[in-house]
Amino acid sequence: MGGERQFVAPRTGLLLQGPILPVLLRLAVPNLLLIFVQHLVGLIEMFWVSRLGTDTLAGVSLVFPVLSLMQMMSAGAVGGGISSAVARAIGGGQAQMTSILVHHALAISLAFGIAFSAVFVGWGPSIYHLMGGDGVSLQSALAYSNMVFGGIALLWVSNSMASLLRGAGNVTYPAVIICSGAVVLAATSPLLIFGVGPFPRLGVAGAGLAIDLYYAVSALLLGARLISGRELVRLELRWPAFRFGLFFHILRVGVVSAVIGLSTTLTIALTNAVLGMAGPTMLAGFGVGVRLEYVIISITFGFGIPVVAMVGTCIGAGDIRRARRVAWTAAAIGAAVAEAVGLAAAAWPGSWLGLFTHDAKVIAAGTLYLRSVSPIYGFLGLGMLLYFASQGAGRMGWPAAAAVMRLTVAALGAWWSFHRGPDSVASAYLALAASFIVFGGVNAWAMRTWPGRPADGPKNKNHRDLAGPLEPQAKWEVTSSP
Repeated sequence: MGGERQFVAPRTGLLLQGPILPVLLRLAVPNLLLIFVQHLVGLIEMFWVSRLGTDTLAGVSLVFPVLSLMQMMSAGAVGGGISSAVARAIGGGQAQMTSILVHHALAISLAFGIAFSAVFVGWGPSIYHLMGGDGVSLQSALAYSNMVFGGIALLWVSNSMASLLRGAGNVTYPAVIICSGAVVLAATSPLLIFGVGPFPRLGVAGAGLAIDLYYAVSALLLGARLISGRELVRLELRWPAFRFGLFFHILRVGVVSAVIGLSTTLTIALTNAVLGMAGPTMLAGFGVGVRLEYVIISITFGFGIPVVAMVGTCIGAGDIRRARRVAWTAAAIGAAVAEAVGLAAAAWPGSWLGLFTHDAKVIAAGTLYLRSVSPIYGFLGLGMLLYFASQGAGRMGWPAAAAVMRLTVAALGAWWSFHRGPDSVASAYLALAASFIVFGGVNAWAMRTWPGRPADGPKNKNHRDLAGPLEPQAKWEVTSSP
């Protein structure tokens, strides 16, 4: 097979042969539009929630990192493992295996969704209390969380289906579906929160119900696309026999990737615990300020998804040099964009914080966070894009180590602040900034460890998890097939 001419679909040929920067930007645009709409919806939702009072806003701020963890794990971690497996299969000439990967991916997502639902509905009071919730803020957190996590499997399934399409190079259709649904969500949320017309007044729980409805509709539309047969990945209505090797092929990237998202959430949770000593105002200020960190992560996700597809497809085809070039190009973009956003936030913190609240004390608390941490966001952008590149390559050891190191630095800072008392918030923020430098630096150094032939590359025994050993393709010719 090594000397044969291999025919590939135009979309695959673009990933393998197209100019790197233009292709990255072209594929990132739909994702960035999606991210913009999602954050706009988040801003609108927080605007309505803030009308229920500062304590309610603080309660939702407790749930926000956990819900973001679900997003990062389902779309960025396990979703990245799904996209990487699909991309490497297609790049290695094994497109016929993608329909089998679909069923394994959906089974994994359902299992994770059900498990997290049980954990946060069953132990929510203890979890949010440990994160600093108390009184009305804890009650608000539980009302919102129980509704969201009662249907969290819908989020997992929807993001799994979107990842399958993205792994095959189709980033546009998932973006269109999710953007359209987000617009509907923005309109539905206030109706359910305050009760308008036939809609019941559910308070903060209404915001959670709107999220469940949104993901239910998204899953139906994405599933219909996979069933249609118009994509390189297809959902067959007849389920094949499950194979442990294929579960392992997805999860050994996805589960290790989840350490990244978990480290972010634990870092914020530890900081929440320290700030809880200073009262709900400081907690709310940190909650609205740290949302900018999630914006940065989301922006890197916009660029990271095409990076997973491009690197994975190149790895499957045996083109290691191009895979490296894709990784460094994306990392440079991520660092530049994140640093620009961080510097702007430090210079004009009120422009961001004022989107959520007009309480002067909350804005002052959020300003302290932004001016202490956001100027270091460039390291976060650098580390996140290299993390996505490592997903595509199937090499997650060092990125996971970087995440653990980041958490360790932040945890030591939180411990130090806790023992110094509630007036030592600035030292906790200093530790957060240092943790970003560690995360970005270790991921950059880890790129040096990529060998000439990757762990999941051609002629590697692990490829038998898909369909047997692969040879690098000597030539590629683009066909007119989809």
